[in-house]
Amino acid sequence: MDNEHYSLRQLNLMVRDAIEMHLPDEYWVEAELSECRERGGHCYMELVEKEESTHTPIARASAKCWRQTWQILEPYFERVTSQPLRAGLKVLLKVYAQYHEAYGFSWIVTDIDPTYTIGDMARKRQEIIRQLKEEGVFDLQKELQLPLFCQRIAVISAEGAAGYGDFMRQLEDNPYGLHFDITLFPAIMQGEQVEQSVIAALEEIYVQSQQLTANGQKPFDVVCILRGGGATADLSGFDTLALAEHVANFPLPIITGIGHDRDESILDMVSHIRVKTPTAAADLLIDHLQQVLLRIENAQQRITTAISQKLSTYSNKLTTLQTLIPTLALRILSNSHHRIEMLGSRIPVAIERRLTSQKHRLENIEIKLQSFDPQTLLSRGYSITTHQGKVIRDPRQLKVGDKIETRVEKGKFKAIVQ
Repeated sequence: MDNEHYSLRQLNLMVRDAIEMHLPDEYWVEAELSECRERGGHCYMELVEKEESTHTPIARASAKCWRQTWQILEPYFERVTSQPLRAGLKVLLKVYAQYHEAYGFSWIVTDIDPTYTIGDMARKRQEIIRQLKEEGVFDLQKELQLPLFCQRIAVISAEGAAGYGDFMRQLEDNPYGLHFDITLFPAIMQGEQVEQSVIAALEEIYVQSQQLTANGQKPFDVVCILRGGGATADLSGFDTLALAEHVANFPLPIITGIGHDRDESILDMVSHIRVKTPTAAADLLIDHLQQVLLRIENAQQRITTAISQKLSTYSNKLTTLQTLIPTLALRILSNSHHRIEMLGSRIPVAIERRLTSQKHRLENIEIKLQSFDPQTLLSRGYSITTHQGKVIRDPRQLKVGDKIETRVEKGKFKAIVQ
């Protein structure tokens, strides 16, 4: 058995020498940041590699970027990617191995390739967009409409943030004297808690929006998500699937004004309207309400003009009628008088004609009556035989011994039936 032994420092120095001998070069390494913190001007990172299907860590290591290098790499990375180096990002780092007998092993970062991170971020964004479109919610907000009287506004923003202050001042000092009711729902608007905080605010707005106000109206017309006054690079919280789904499915129109000039965030893409700044969001609401007010004023003017035109037309008609009435009355009276005269001249003629017609009719009736007079029949050689006052029309009405009376033109005689 070898009785030779080493102190811990001696052994660690041997490890350091071995690493320096066998890993003398710099290497580009792909990894995900599980931690990233700055202390004393240096940046300390924890690197992790995960199995793609299960996301289970299969490798870990510490990395450090010393102050002199970090002062160059940090602004460079943010300028290219528009966001800070943070946990959750995939990075491509240039490193060399370092083993310190007192502090152990770590990779020392000498360079970073931000285009690798941009590619990974773009891939994640495209995946989220694809999933939202497959769910059929990507354009749901675009189908909503701002209410005509869009005055009750729920605002999600950091309390006391400069952007929120700009928004409020712009609304309050609008040149038209328009009134807006603002309700603030405070939220964290940068950092890792953005997603959770904004979703919580949306859920609270939804709960309140289901309750009617005292006059029977919904409490909110629109939601504004505002961010301003913070670091313009720290916008990763607005590129998450969960937040995008909440915004896309929200029943009220959502306006985003999160204060940046780079490409739209996913939150911007799924919102109803995207503007660059909180001030621009206020201007949009003012312009919208002013347009509604202008439409009302124009409609009022058109109604007033139409009524005035109608009244003028009716007044002219009345004036015309007033001048025509005497003439029309005289004409009507003249026509009526002439008609009466004509009728008066026609009445005697009509009466005489009527009397003549009736006279002829009576004469005809008289002639007809004369033809039916029994005396006329008797004068023609006819006779009328009666028995007990009844006219005999059939010999079978009589029997032997009946006394009958026969009337002729010149008189009458009696006889006995044998």
